Amino acid sequence: MRNVIFAINTTLDGCCDHTKFTPDEETMDYFTHLTQDADTFLYGRKTYQLMVPYWPDVAKNPSGQTKADYEFAQAFDAINKIIVFSQSLDSPEGKKTRIVRTSLHDEILKLKQEQGKNILTGGVTIPSQLAELGLIDEYRFVVHPIVIGEGRRLFEGTSLQKKLQLKLVDSTVFKSGGVVLRYLKQ
Repeated sequence: MRNVIFAINTTLDGCCDHTKFTPDEETMDYFTHLTQDADTFLYGRKTYQLMVPYWPDVAKNPSGQTKADYEFAQAFDAINKIIVFSQSLDSPEGKKTRIVRTSLHDEILKLKQEQGKNILTGGVTIPSQLAELGLIDEYRFVVHPIVIGEGRRLFEGTSLQKKLQLKLVDSTVFKSGGVVLRYLKQ
């Protein structure tokens, strides 16, 4: 069975709004390797529109980008499928994207049964819903040593039926002081 991995950058105060801070090169390298071990992305409309067409465009035209950004863009562009859960998105960007308007729960269970690599998700809304449904197998938080004081928060609006108990299985400290925390669902 394939794993669903929720991976996201966050600040010390839980801000995961990527318009409020920018990941450094080491963080981009981390996400590049994580992306290379996946073949499917799960997004809501907002996160999808932040990622596409931005990263596929960087993969096609890297001028002005850092090496780390370009390598991430290439890994992103190599993903086989992007599944977008949206009621308002009319049409997808590109052939790899499929818009789903049906049950999140049923769609994820189907995807997990398919052959393939890991399934990655990011953003706030869809991962929060997946956490409520108990469908996330692994959580990867890259905690940046900054406090923003505003912006979308990790698990904002989540209503869990019971406490989500996670087990820390790995941690890595970056030169910047950022910390990667890898948790498995217990």
